[in-house]
Amino acid sequence: MNSYEMVIGIVLIVTIGGIVRAKLGVGHRHRGERFVGGGAGANDAEADRLRDEVKQLKERVAVLERLATDSTSALDREFEKLKQIDRP
Repeated sequence: MNSYEMVIGIVLIVTIGGIVRAKLGVGHRHRGERFVGGGAGANDAEADRLRDEVKQLKERVAVLERLATDSTSALDREFEKLKQIDRP
């Protein structure tokens, strides 16, 4: 095998590997962060959506913690507040 055949073989292997990675959806690492194809705007929108969801879940957990630790009369008041919030 001469050097030209070896270079062509390496190029083919890298190209086929890239195609397989793209088909499987495996991303590249870029400065320690996971990089997957697509625009940065799509990743930012997804990150914002996830931040909002985490914020909502934290608020719900805080309410549940407050309900679990309050006395029964305070618990009844909280349930009434939540019922009023759920009504349109």
